[in-house]
Amino acid sequence: MTIGRRTRDTLAVLAIAVVSAALFVSPAFERGRGLSLDILTWLRFEAFGNRQAPEQSPTVVVAIDEESYATPPFNGSPFLTWTGEIGRVLGAVLDGGAKVVGFDIVFPTSIEQSEIPLGDSTLGDKTRGFDRDFLRALAAGAATGKVVLGEVFAEQPVIPAPGQRIAVRQQQNLRPLNTYTDSDDVVRRHPLTVAVDGHPVPSMALELAARARGTPLTTDPDGAVRSDDISTAGRIANTVTLNFDGGADDIPTYSFADLRACAVKGDKDYFRREFAGKVVLIGTVGIEDRRLTSKRFATRAEGARRPRCVLGERKTTAAFARSTIAGVYIHATAINNLVRHDAAIELGWRATGALALAFALAAATLARLARPATAAAALLALALLYAGLATVLFNEAFVLPLGEPLGAAALALAATIGYRFMVSDKDRRLLQKGFAYYLAPHLIDRMLASHKLPQLGGETRDITVFFSDIEGFSEIAERMTPSALMALTNEYLSATTDVIESHGGYVDKYIGDSVVAVFGAPLDDPFHATNAARAALACKARLTELNRTSAAFQGIKVAQRIGINSGEALVGNFGSQRRFNYSVMSDAVNVASRLEGANKFYGTTIIASDSTVARAADEFTWRELDTVRVKGREQSLKIFELLCLAEELAPDQQRVLADYAEGLALWRAGKCEASAARFARAATMDRPSALFAERARAAQHDAPSAAWAAVRSLQEK
Repeated sequence: MTIGRRTRDTLAVLAIAVVSAALFVSPAFERGRGLSLDILTWLRFEAFGNRQAPEQSPTVVVAIDEESYATPPFNGSPFLTWTGEIGRVLGAVLDGGAKVVGFDIVFPTSIEQSEIPLGDSTLGDKTRGFDRDFLRALAAGAATGKVVLGEVFAEQPVIPAPGQRIAVRQQQNLRPLNTYTDSDDVVRRHPLTVAVDGHPVPSMALELAARARGTPLTTDPDGAVRSDDISTAGRIANTVTLNFDGGADDIPTYSFADLRACAVKGDKDYFRREFAGKVVLIGTVGIEDRRLTSKRFATRAEGARRPRCVLGERKTTAAFARSTIAGVYIHATAINNLVRHDAAIELGWRATGALALAFALAAATLARLARPATAAAALLALALLYAGLATVLFNEAFVLPLGEPLGAAALALAATIGYRFMVSDKDRRLLQKGFAYYLAPHLIDRMLASHKLPQLGGETRDITVFFSDIEGFSEIAERMTPSALMALTNEYLSATTDVIESHGGYVDKYIGDSVVAVFGAPLDDPFHATNAARAALACKARLTELNRTSAAFQGIKVAQRIGINSGEALVGNFGSQRRFNYSVMSDAVNVASRLEGANKFYGTTIIASDSTVARAADEFTWRELDTVRVKGREQSLKIFELLCLAEELAPDQQRVLADYAEGLALWRAGKCEASAARFARAATMDRPSALFAERARAAQHDAPSAAWAAVRSLQEK
């Protein structure tokens, strides 16, 4: 039996649609499934703003923030010594009418437990009773069910100190702070209970929400914890899907420092005005305990968000917004969702699969019947309409999946177009043109994986540029035959390239004996500066080995110079419409080139800019060389010599670095004579010290002016 072409193509379209939908509904797509919620949170915030005014939030946060650490009496005080003042604020908040207060911080120890010797006793004995006020405040709140302490259950549980547990009546007012993280390390859901010794314990969020609504929690015979007045349905068992608002003002936040000052002032009206009827969470808000959530695309700059009581308003910048939020806001959002009954409602896998199949069928049919460009445009229009509908529905807390149907549609479109090219339209091939371009291997792999041809254009990325060349190459060339010179050059370039690529770098081009490399592109590398520094040291070590063992070097001691600079650059495909290269363009490239050349002025091997040093890890030993102004650039910059790994620094090198640093400070202060004397200590063994000693002695007769800048202009390559 022969199958006709139309029947064959119809069956192929059906098969592509089914496979595409099945792939995006399968566990293989689990890491990308939560992206729908992330995008919808961002789209809703941009389209509608927040659903409710911040002052209507059932939950507020008392933030132990950076301001608190910098405000007397807390500045310079260990966190364990804050308990008395925390107790003071806790009492004021409860007196102000808060429904319940939860602690998103854990004090696992007390200063009263310290066994550090102090005089004829221990620190703990000397401070006995230090936590009394804190424990009394806890006990008073726990007696009326208005205080709940947090604990974290893991391989190493983190629980409050014994005195605190006793004060809150043990497990009666202790609840887990554990969170639920999706497979892509993003928090989109929150556990309702946490298994402790095989028994479910209500999470902090569920407990506080139940107490706020005055609804007791009950345990079913099967062990499930329930509340008759709180909806807890979620797509994943025993979790609630978080419905984050966007921005930074959705959860009213108060600085602990301001509340402490307000409590000392005795302004009870302020506490009643701000905290009456609220669920209060006390937690840290700063650089620690920050998490990626489904709000990650809809964050804004954080700062003081509620009227202050005593302290002046904080100056905040509206330009800086982190993609993460403090963990306390995860619990606050979960409580609000449970209290308001507005947790996100997700479709089950069957409904999601049906949507994915419908979109895949539509895309595959379009690709089979229309031109590829037309089919893609029609699918894009359909996707935009669907995304708009999903955004409107999400404003009512209903989640239409984006990733599965749109991903399946895109895959079906691409697969059907590929089928047409490979089977239906044999005279056309997608890949016939792909390898007509000269591309880096990384980009060719990316092109083949995406079934797309490369295009001219680029993007701005934070990268590190690596320049190196052979010192005195012209003199070496004069001493060797062309074939021997080629052998030496190829050996050197091969070794340097291997080192660079082994550290994650991409060799952009060779210019004679010079190597231009990029770290941080085309593949993302958050540690590009660190890897570039490691590569520079490895290149130096590899060249030392080649000088000792390579026959191609013919006994010639080859030296190299390396310049490293980090910053934003335009990376991408540059060239003509027919042929182009993946490369990098920016001022950062020019600076790296100039730093490589600066080595000959200072007698060094590796020079890096201050931007690279700031981005690199602390595992290296850097010597600040000078402040220079390179050719083609008006702004001056500090340059550093990369010496070695920190653990490899020898004692004699430490002394040289110390003398050099003191001499440099004296030089910049205009004290030329003292500077020259300091540099002279190591001048015989250290070329930069000798250079600066000579420079300082020459400047002794020129009295420095008040505008002394000590900036050296490097106008040569």
